[in-house]
Amino acid sequence: MNNNQISNPKTEVAKGMKLNDKDYMNALLSSLKEMVKNYAIALTEASNENLYNQYKCMFDEYANLQREVFEAMFKKGWYSLEASPSQKINSKYQMLNQELTDLSE
Repeated sequence: MNNNQISNPKTEVAKGMKLNDKDYMNALLSSLKEMVKNYAIALTEASNENLYNQYKCMFDEYANLQREVFEAMFKKGWYSLEASPSQKINSKYQMLNQELTDLSE
């Protein structure tokens, strides 16, 4: 395994034509991501404050659920992350901080 990879032991699933837990979780995650995107668009277009607030509540619920599904899949080893060197993180932070400063001027 690559030293830059952050992952958990992989939970094996049945292979073949039948759907398995990973397939169902991937489908759920994809659907939730799409719903979050669509609610984000609806939020930007809501002209009524009450409607906006309802959309915002639904957006938050689906975004949280999407995160929970991702976390469950990560714990099962079905996703891995790549660690970034601290130098790269610091460089990005400085760049974004400078852009924020430029916007404030």
